[in-house]
Amino acid sequence: MSRIVIVGGHGKIARLLVTPLVDAEHQVVSLVRNPDHATDLEPLGAEVALLDIESDGTERFAQLFKDADAVVFAAGGGPDGNIERKRTVDLEGSLKSIGAATAAGVRRFVQVSAISVDTSLPDDTEPVWRAYVEAKRDADIALRSSGLDWTIIRPGRLTDDPATGLVALGPDVERGDVTRADVAAVLAAVIDDDRTIGRQWNLVGGEVPVRRAIDALV
Repeated sequence: MSRIVIVGGHGKIARLLVTPLVDAEHQVVSLVRNPDHATDLEPLGAEVALLDIESDGTERFAQLFKDADAVVFAAGGGPDGNIERKRTVDLEGSLKSIGAATAAGVRRFVQVSAISVDTSLPDDTEPVWRAYVEAKRDADIALRSSGLDWTIIRPGRLTDDPATGLVALGPDVERGDVTRADVAAVLAAVIDDDRTIGRQWNLVGGEVPVRRAIDALV
């Protein structure tokens, strides 16, 4: 059994991630800002702890990462049009998590990013979208240079459709849709697979079962 801490624990992907991790006999700690969210997560088998990604400092993150075997950064500022939250949540939340994992001695770190964020944006890109892409890009850069045992998963356009179990996964996968449930399945699979350390993959819906897709890449 491993103790896995999920930052952004009440997000849609994060909630879907709890069950496969618990089924794999991991101890899951979901970090949330709102204590009311415990009623959604505890029945799934998660332990819940409070963390305000924007206002809490790295020290608080590190306290909550104590005794963890892995961290999953699944937080996002959401589609609220708020440029500032793309920085304070998507980027600074990741930076705090990376720093706290290092301080707490947690080596394994899996990050949910977004597809193709390293690609240069056109000059006329909508400002909120630019802020989001740049935040995810810079968070990935920081993680890759952190010295941690990282894996970065970069999903395409997220949907709430049922899981298919079939994906296209790899460094050069083109844009497309992917269900949040399939993203969660990939996260659960890579966190247990040391062969995925140091790998960064785009993820969309496809025709290959999750485990076979990972095996083909490693």
